[in-house]
Amino acid sequence: MAPPAPPDSANAQPMLTIHNLHAGYGKVEVLHGVTMEVPRGKVVTLIGSNGAGKTTTMRAISGMIAPSAGEITLNGKRIDGLESYHIARLGLAHSPEGRRVFATMTVTDNLRLGAFPRYTGARPKGDIAADLERALELFPRLKERRLQLAGTLSGGEQQMLAMARAVMLAPDVVLLDEPSMGLAPILVDEVFRIISRLKEQGVTMLLVEQFAAAALGVADYGYVLENGRISLHGPAAQLRDDPAVKAAYLGGGH
Repeated sequence: MAPPAPPDSANAQPMLTIHNLHAGYGKVEVLHGVTMEVPRGKVVTLIGSNGAGKTTTMRAISGMIAPSAGEITLNGKRIDGLESYHIARLGLAHSPEGRRVFATMTVTDNLRLGAFPRYTGARPKGDIAADLERALELFPRLKERRLQLAGTLSGGEQQMLAMARAVMLAPDVVLLDEPSMGLAPILVDEVFRIISRLKEQGVTMLLVEQFAAAALGVADYGYVLENGRISLHGPAAQLRDDPAVKAAYLGGGH
C-alpha cells in the first residue's frame, strides 16, 4: 500500500510518520510494513481485533521495542531505534496499556514525574506548576485525590492518572493505548470526554482503542490493522459508515 495522504486537511503537516514499520518479539514478526501519518493537532485512531498488532505498533513508536525495519519520524526527526527516554525528550508521551502508575507515589508526584524532562532541561520547561493545576482541572477525580497514593486509586482513576501524566510532558504527540480497557461504562464516557477536550486544545494524539465506534467518533482519521498490516484507512466518519468496518468492529462497539 502506498503511504496514505495526510488526513483530513491540506494544511495539516505530519507530526508523526511511520513508514514500512516491521517489529515484533524475538524471531516473531508482528508488524509487516505498517505505514501511517498523524498530522499536527489531529486525532488518529488505530483499530483492529485482539492480536492484530496495535499495542506492538505503539511500543515500537515509543521505543519500548526496537523496530527491525522501517522509519519513524517525529517532527521530521528519525526516532526509530532510539531509547524511550530519548524519544520522550523529543516530545512523544506514551500512556501505555495497563496504566503503569507509580503506586507508592502520590497523584501529584506521579504528575510531576511526567514533567521530569522539563525539570532537567531536556524539554522546554514552561510553567510546570500552572500545567499541573490545569491537568487536575481536566481530571477532577485526580484533583480530589491529589495527595493520595496512586496504588490506592481505582482502575479508572489510575487510567486518568496515566493520561494526565503523559500530558504533563507538554508533548508534541500523545500515544493513548487502550485508555478504556477494563473500565465501567460511565468511566469510559468520561475518558472520551477528556480525549475530546484534549482534542479541542489542539493536542496531537494517536489512539488505540477497543471501542472502535467511540474511537472513530472522536478521531479525525482512522487506520484498520489486520494481522500486522494496514488493510484500510480513511476519514473517521467514512470508516464508521464502511460496511466491512461495521460488521467487523462496530457491532458491539460503545
